[in-house]
Amino acid sequence: MTARIFVPMNADSSLIRKSAIEIIALLRERQITPHDCLDALEARIAAVDRPINALPILCFERARAAADALMKKPADRRGLLAGLPVVIKDLAQVAGVRTTFGSPIFADHVPERSDPVVERLEREGGIVYAKSNVPEFGAGANTFNEVFGRTRNPWNTTRSAAGSSGGAAAALATGSAWLAHGSDLGGSLRHPASFCSVVGLRPSPGRVAGHPGYPLDQQLLVEGPMARSVEDAALFLDALAAEDLRDPVSLPTPSQSFLAGARSGWRPLRVAFSADLGITPVDPEIAAICAKAALRFADAGVSVDEAHPDYSQAHDTFNVLRARGYAISKLELLRNKRALLKPEIVWNIEQGLALTMADEERAERQRAALYQRTLTFFEKYDLLCTPTTIVAPFPIEQRYVERCNGVVFDNYIQWFSIAYAFSLVNCPALSLPCGFTREKLPVGLQIVARPRDEARLLAGAKLLEDLLGLARKTPIEPRVMHI
Repeated sequence: MTARIFVPMNADSSLIRKSAIEIIALLRERQITPHDCLDALEARIAAVDRPINALPILCFERARAAADALMKKPADRRGLLAGLPVVIKDLAQVAGVRTTFGSPIFADHVPERSDPVVERLEREGGIVYAKSNVPEFGAGANTFNEVFGRTRNPWNTTRSAAGSSGGAAAALATGSAWLAHGSDLGGSLRHPASFCSVVGLRPSPGRVAGHPGYPLDQQLLVEGPMARSVEDAALFLDALAAEDLRDPVSLPTPSQSFLAGARSGWRPLRVAFSADLGITPVDPEIAAICAKAALRFADAGVSVDEAHPDYSQAHDTFNVLRARGYAISKLELLRNKRALLKPEIVWNIEQGLALTMADEERAERQRAALYQRTLTFFEKYDLLCTPTTIVAPFPIEQRYVERCNGVVFDNYIQWFSIAYAFSLVNCPALSLPCGFTREKLPVGLQIVARPRDEARLLAGAKLLEDLLGLARKTPIEPRVMHI
């Protein structure tokens, strides 16, 4: 269901610059309606999305019908989001809405039923109005596909918005969304957040119930929130988080809300910073910007040390586990639709098919050791900070980062090891806007907490966000550049 864009005559453009929390308050007070929000968004998309290509699938007719149904309910039964429109990543199915997974194989796919995460958001009063662009099946940290083309970075349209939640991040940065759903296996929430100067949170596995797939108990891939501020991300996590038996690793909803956790005033005693985790090259300018941002914790009386756990086995471990997952989940596509798959997908599946039991045993043993070393590290430190990405937004034509600071990478995923190291150890990790390069390109600081400690992660991120003062830098007008 892809709708044409028209500009509502009475759209209130001022709503776009408000936070999600402010919009929800206005909805609860009945100062605005969900229709006012949808009108503002449709007008904004018409004004800014053409050069960015963040939201290629629109479903405003469905959204307005959902708004009508929601408005018939008493105000106290409209859910946590109270009618706030939300964007869903085009890797999640929405009933009656075109869902392509960024693949020509599913270019015309319209599911009859929504995924659990979408059902959850709609129960909480979220109104789906758009699907965000993704790379094919989410593979590769650059958002392009043969169905909808490239998503460009709104800070400089000659640059990548990263991926795989690139469309979600770009929509947030340009004001085409207040909240955007994302997912993350090796950094897919965090990379685009860094490149677009928004907040992306990878929760602990099970915090947000995911789509049941193969393997059934997989923990590398998670669903999570993206927003323009830490508080908005915390609120969105409250709406997303719930136990669902369809996902066997899903967790019960905690007794305290994540928004309350973000606002709790908790402060870390000791924070660690590492520019490279000892496993990756980093652009010196990125490293310097992130180090300066992490040291701002000292302004709040926090001790900041240079330290990190031993993650030397992360590359081998992640490569094996990722490849195994692709082989299990995508083998039928390789057998039947190989010619329609991009080379990176084929490579992932074939790497998985070539694995031996010895490879899998080694990876599982190494992952267990990585996890234990991480837990030991967090006995001393409350939070760990690193750059979210090792480079600034790269040229849109590049499929991936091939080299950094003189080091040539072995494969197309190695450049984001600073993110996937934390996927391996079940830690919640958040990308926070922390500055800009000399070319005025965004940089994100990755903040990590011990497993299942999202509340303190959000509180620590909120503290640093206030110290840095960058929360109101978005939304922006797209900066259309030409080579």
